[in-house]
Amino acid sequence: MAKVVVLGASDNPERMSHQAIERLLKNGYQVIPVSPKGGEISGLKVVEALNQIVEAVDTVTMYIGPDRQGALLSDIVALKPRRVIFNPGGENPALYPQLQQAGIAVQEACTLVLLSTRQFDAPL
Repeated sequence: MAKVVVLGASDNPERMSHQAIERLLKNGYQVIPVSPKGGEISGLKVVEALNQIVEAVDTVTMYIGPDRQGALLSDIVALKPRRVIFNPGGENPALYPQLQQAGIAVQEACTLVLLSTRQFDAPL
């Protein structure tokens, strides 16, 4: 199964990023939670920064606001995911052209909805 980075991972079960981690795991995905707070979420070690990830990644799903995304752009591009999902509230059209120029697909969607409607793996 594909590896998915959850950027802005939270250990709070009420947060959408936490729910996404749980749902991704339930659907058999390998999940890499990323948060500067570190720690552990759902039995997974939380990576503190994108540049600490060395394995190939299929998808980055964004759970951070647009104001914090720009500083992470170079790390996202270096990671070379197939796509970046911008969840509701995290849309950032200013970054889309730069990601697309790097060969990374951009998707404005809700990870939880994609999973519940079985469209998470649908071709872009």
